Formats: sequence, structure tokens, C-alpha cells
Amino acid sequence: MDYYSILGVNKDASKEELKKAYRKKANKHHPDKGGDSAEFQKIQEAYSVLSDDTKRSQYDNPNQFSFNSQNFRAGSFDDIFDSMFSHRRQRRPVNRDITIGIKIDLKEAFFGKNIIGKYRLNSGQEESVSIEIPPGAKSGDTIRYSGLGDNAVPNVPRGNLNVKIQVTKDNNWVRDGNNLHTIHYASVFDLLLGSVIIIESIEGKRLSVNIPKGTNPGSKFSIKGHGMPDVNSRIRGNAYIQIEAEVPKIDDQEILTKLAEIKNEIDIRT
Repeated sequence: MDYYSILGVNKDASKEELKKAYRKKANKHHPDKGGDSAEFQKIQEAYSVLSDDTKRSQYDNPNQFSFNSQNFRAGSFDDIFDSMFSHRRQRRPVNRDITIGIKIDLKEAFFGKNIIGKYRLNSGQEESVSIEIPPGAKSGDTIRYSGLGDNAVPNVPRGNLNVKIQVTKDNNWVRDGNNLHTIHYASVFDLLLGSVIIIESIEGKRLSVNIPKGTNPGSKFSIKGHGMPDVNSRIRGNAYIQIEAEVPKIDDQEILTKLAEIKNEIDIRT
């Protein structure tokens, strides 16, 4: 095993160079940080040998000395690492973050909204912040404001303020990512004969949807680009309209009229 290659140093590397290379490699491959434990063990073993003058001399001159890498105690891995990085593990006093929740409706999420949020610090002091909610915001999105959190610990930077967004349910539209879904009930006669229905979009526009003759209940129609905007790109999703049948309350004369229209349509087709 080439210990110099493992640490990435030359054979004439000084102790300071070895220590610097070890810190870099060990910090990168430590298992507590998601590194490879086998690689980390090699790094520890290499440093343990090369940082010790006697062991290094034995390693560099194998013909003069009998060196057995198994004599290296695995238990010393953490001891070495802890001694070199203990200063990093000491917890410094910090001020805590504060999280507040903001509720908006789906239409406000579509257009975006500015809200003045109020919250209290541990000291009881009330603070306020202007919260800019971008168009397309979703439930669970969090806006972070650095340095607006708690200030209980003196002479330490303030924590952060996290604003968590909740979008309430809409009476007409259901959100799926950036797409919007709704259900429209049409007369069975409109499904049989065909019709044009008007749907109000989330932004308040009137959208025309053509229902072909003989449309089955449960059929879905899409209108491209009339869903929610993406919070990053502002590209909009689609609107989907599901058509369900509704049996209207009509008198006998209206039934006869509709049946005549259906018969006339059949005659035309044949």
C-alpha cells in the first residue's frame, strides 16, 4: 500500500505537509460526513505511519526493518481525527432561527402577494417583515430572511427568519404541481348534442371549451398554459376540465323538444 499516494504527497513531504494533506483527505472521507469508511481507514493508517518518525523510517526502508501494518491499532482512528478536528466540533453559541406560517389562497398564490408578517423574539420584542410571496408559490415553500431571527445571545449574529407558506384549498380548482383541475357538470343533452361551455380560470378569465357531440361523462379537456405559473421559470401549467353529466329538471314539452333535436341530428348523420 502506497501511503504517500493515499495522502497525495511526495516522499519528501514535511510533517506540516503531511498534516495538511491528512486534514483535507480525512475531512472529505470521514464516514460521519458520508465518506467511504474503507478509504477513510486507509487515510488514517497512512497518516499514522508517516507522521511517526520511527514508523516512517521503517516504511521507507523495508529491507532494513520488518514493518507490519497490522500493528496499527484501528481504535486510534477516531483519536487522531478528534485531536486534529476537535476545534471544529466545539459548539459555538448561536441565536436560534424563528419559523412563522403564512396562509394564502390559490388565487393569491397565482398572482403572488406582499404580506407584512409579525412575530415575537424570545425577549418579547415584536418585529415585522415585508414578505414577498412569488407567483406560483406552493404549500410547504419556505422563504428565508437571513439575520431576522432571534437575538437572545448577545454579541452573536441573529438567527434566520423562515416563512413557511400554506396555500388553502380552492372551491373550484384542485392543484397538481403547476396544473389545475376542475369538474364541470353539463346537461346530458349537451353531451349528446354538443355544446360550448364557459369556464372561469384561476385568474378570472373566461375560457371557452368545446364539448363535441356524444361526449361521455368523465371526459377531460385541457387548456394549455392556463394553470399555475412556475415559481422559478414562470412557465404556466395547464388547466384540465372534467365533464360530468347532470340530469336537468325539465317538463314534458322540453323533453319532446330535446328528443326532436336528437332525432333531427340522427337523421342528418344518416
